[in-house]
Amino acid sequence: MLLLLTLIATGAAAQARGDGRIAGKVVDNDSGQPLADVQVQGTLAGQAQPVVAKSNKKGEFNLNGVGSGEWTLEFTKDGFDPQGGKITVADGKSPDITVKLVKHVDKPDPGVELNAKAQEGMALMQGQKYAEARKIFEDLLAKYPDVHQLNAYIAQSYAGENNIPKAIEYMKTASDKDPDNAEMKLVLADLMMEGGDKAAALEMMKSVDVTKIKNPLPLINGSIALINASKTDEALELLNKVATQFPTQAEVYYYRGRAYVAAKKYPEAKADLDKFVSMAAPDARELPDAKKLLEQLKDAK
Repeated sequence: MLLLLTLIATGAAAQARGDGRIAGKVVDNDSGQPLADVQVQGTLAGQAQPVVAKSNKKGEFNLNGVGSGEWTLEFTKDGFDPQGGKITVADGKSPDITVKLVKHVDKPDPGVELNAKAQEGMALMQGQKYAEARKIFEDLLAKYPDVHQLNAYIAQSYAGENNIPKAIEYMKTASDKDPDNAEMKLVLADLMMEGGDKAAALEMMKSVDVTKIKNPLPLINGSIALINASKTDEALELLNKVATQFPTQAEVYYYRGRAYVAAKKYPEAKADLDKFVSMAAPDARELPDAKKLLEQLKDAK
């Protein structure tokens, strides 16, 4: 809210001190009342030493003994936003100026509201109250349209209601606005897979930088689709990336073992299935099948 004019004139060469004067008045922007004790500082271009004054009870100030040239002025007072501007003194003269200071108002941190509301929305989704959660995120998005991650939360609420087309729509918006976000791209691919667009979903999954994700399960789901489509080489390529990045994820060894079986690479299949059995939780749903496969592969070479 800079209300100073930049006044241009010609005159003698700049000098730090002279017989010139910069004068004016400082008032409250809202009430128009004069402001006393405003610190006024003027600095001549090319000089380091400023000239300083304070406004009186009438809001008036004078910077005396200034030389000709361009001066940078700064006005500060507790409780008001600082103001600044430039003025040119020529032949020791400059027009009087009026400066309006705006009262400082502490603005609330939007992150506080966003975090609190996001937690409230997530709690509602965990309770399967998807419509109520979505309303919270939609209201936040209307208030903070630049926070594109809110689209992902809205997508999640639609996915909870099994409205996959709407979930894809909002997740695509979120991903398009943050194209380097690998996690978001992976969730979008998983939704596309669920929505039936398997080819596009798999292409997107293969383009994801595995080193930048925290949850490999969508990639494992993608590899299952590839195995079912008899694309074992592509499935193995995907699973190898997952195994390298997530070596403690037991499921990857089961499905890679299945892929090796489909590719008739039995020693590799047995090694992965053995590893899965040793790592899997006792109640893992894939465990009985893994043991059955190992029994069948006992004499395979």
